[in-house]
Amino acid sequence: MAADSLLPAISRFHLDPPLLTAVLILCAMGLLVLYSAGGQQMGVVIGQGVKMAAGLGIMVGMAQIPPAQFRRWAPWSYAIGVALLGLVMLHGTGRGAQRWLDLGVIRFQPSELMKIAVPMMVCWYLSNAGMAPGFRCTLVTLGIVMIPAALIAEQPDLGTATLVAASGLSVLFLAGVNWRLLGVGTIVTAAGAPVLWYYMHEYQRQRLLTLLDPENDPLGSGYHIIQSMIAVGSGGLYGKGWLNGTQSHLEFLPERSTDFIFAVLCEEFGLMGVLLLLSVYLFVILRGFTIALAARESFVRLFAGSLTITLFIYILVNMGMVVGQLPVVGIPLPFISYGGTSLVTLLASFGILMSIHTHKRLLSN
Repeated sequence: MAADSLLPAISRFHLDPPLLTAVLILCAMGLLVLYSAGGQQMGVVIGQGVKMAAGLGIMVGMAQIPPAQFRRWAPWSYAIGVALLGLVMLHGTGRGAQRWLDLGVIRFQPSELMKIAVPMMVCWYLSNAGMAPGFRCTLVTLGIVMIPAALIAEQPDLGTATLVAASGLSVLFLAGVNWRLLGVGTIVTAAGAPVLWYYMHEYQRQRLLTLLDPENDPLGSGYHIIQSMIAVGSGGLYGKGWLNGTQSHLEFLPERSTDFIFAVLCEEFGLMGVLLLLSVYLFVILRGFTIALAARESFVRLFAGSLTITLFIYILVNMGMVVGQLPVVGIPLPFISYGGTSLVTLLASFGILMSIHTHKRLLSN
């Protein structure tokens, strides 16, 4: 009876029960792993729990907003986001990089907002074009994407810049960009790689070189990847048990509560724990694509698809760098890594997905 009364209450708040359940499971798993990775400090777990609660509140708030409103907000959100990135260039704060805006009352990263604003703007533009993107539309889309991505890369924050660019370009893919244009873009990107290498910071170049041969500097630039792969491999099938990871608790593994928390999960819960986490991620991704396919209007269909692909890229890049298959770029593992800004952004995107699903009957054909 309790469940029967709970579902209508959830529906009244425009929440999607399957997606909400999966999100809560991921949050619980994140706090469980964080307690071990954070040295069993309840203060760390409580702090993360407060951020999760705030993010869930924002998710519920976003779910109340009709999708048509997101379409109206798209150009303004993009323009404000680019303006804030410009302010970061002039007045930003941070250790070793200008990524934060300190307004006294609140301190935040405008680059996180662009993970939603950029794909929303691209969806707005392409849905207004009313056709599969041709050469002109593709060029305009590239401009929309690359302006904020370049500003973020200049902070420097190559990881977030890559995510922002991928989130925007994924809309082109979903909109049915011509494969010839996609091929030409790939060739141009490959040809421009030497130029990109020239403009990279020295530590960014070192990350790429370390990916190719981490053993070349095992106590320096290769230390993170080597220790991470040891932790992943030592977990075996069932892991060493919760709180029993040696690589993390003996402090061999750096950044164990943030970028490399997946290695802690692998060591303590083994392959079975990884499969459980991947199963929940897969459910969320499939649910996101189901919502996108059921949408009746091109803007919301593209927007839902791009938000889902962005989550997939988060997961792929973090796990890839932890197992030594991708360069270390500082991308957190969704819902598991410690941190507030990226978590709130992710939960806001899930609120948008729920809004798209629950308001679909109000959309015109």
